[in-house]
Amino acid sequence: MRVLIGSTAKMGPGMNVQDRLIALHHLDVPWKPSDIEQQEGRIIRQGNMFDKVKIFRYITKGTFDAYSWQLLENKQKFISQIMTSKSPVRSADDIDEAALSYAEIKALATGNPYIKEKMDLDIQVAKLRLLKANYDSQRYRLEDDILMNYPKMITATEERIAGLKADQVMAAEKLPQDNDHFIMEVGGKTFDSKKEAGLAIVAACTGMKAIQKDGEIGHYAGFSMSVHYDAFNNKFELTLKGKSSYKVEVGTDGIGNITRINNVLSDIPSLLTKAEERLETLHTQMESAKAELATPFAQAEELRAKEERLSELNALLNMDAGNDKPERGYSDIDDEDDSRMSADRPAARPSVMDRLKKMQDKVKAHGGDVLSPQKKQEQEI
Repeated sequence: MRVLIGSTAKMGPGMNVQDRLIALHHLDVPWKPSDIEQQEGRIIRQGNMFDKVKIFRYITKGTFDAYSWQLLENKQKFISQIMTSKSPVRSADDIDEAALSYAEIKALATGNPYIKEKMDLDIQVAKLRLLKANYDSQRYRLEDDILMNYPKMITATEERIAGLKADQVMAAEKLPQDNDHFIMEVGGKTFDSKKEAGLAIVAACTGMKAIQKDGEIGHYAGFSMSVHYDAFNNKFELTLKGKSSYKVEVGTDGIGNITRINNVLSDIPSLLTKAEERLETLHTQMESAKAELATPFAQAEELRAKEERLSELNALLNMDAGNDKPERGYSDIDDEDDSRMSADRPAARPSVMDRLKKMQDKVKAHGGDVLSPQKKQEQEI
């Protein structure tokens, strides 16, 4: 068995020792989240012969380790604000799994059980709030869909269906059934030959390209025909316009152009069927969105209870912090005031200005001024 010891810089990117690594031991706390990623990247890596590996982190209770892990946690939170895509909220206060794991390690290095409980609750509340943010974002999206998007798409589909029905009737009446009844107008001329009409369409497209202009070139079976040149794909696109629009790619073969136009017009019934199915789907999706919008947040009660407990812990920890009396050069009157306040101390520590004001009022009541021991000694001299 071999043991490799080195810093993150020495054993970071570029070191390939992952073939037979079974355990990784973190002996200190790095200053960047990326350092941990690089350290663990030496062992959690393709090519390792072991399917499972062990990772150890050594921490000492009541030392600087807690502060170091807190720094890592805050740095990871800041990074996650930029890199995360979990929730589309506008405020950048997201927390990812890496930041939460740093907070858990920080909690292990803390001796106060209340602080450890508070840190654990902070993690749970942060996760629940993230879920709540995702839930709220989903609700906003559903509201937009129900109020704007679905009605707009339903209206457009209904108009499309009405246009397809009218065009279906017109195509059935005017579309020629054989070559003897074929008639097409192109460029102001009437053609009864499919080949000549198709070549006339090609010539009209060439003319439109020369003058760099799109426009109408003729009529067929009650539909107007207009041409557009797609410079990116270097092709011509013909649009048949009735109540709805239908696009056909123009080729160099005259009869092929007429065949594609007839196929598009003959396909109107199938387009109508698809549009009706889409309309039915949109109505179903809208009803599903309304039902989902009415569903409350599943973890709402859990989030409320944990937020209440977290508030209690914050108040309790503030009270405990207030009991730690700092060293001051106050007179005995200040000590008497502190002993009275400790019997019924508020949850939050009183401000320094409030204490000084109370001390001044008490000293004035005794007929004196507020003096530190050093000032008292100078006055006696």
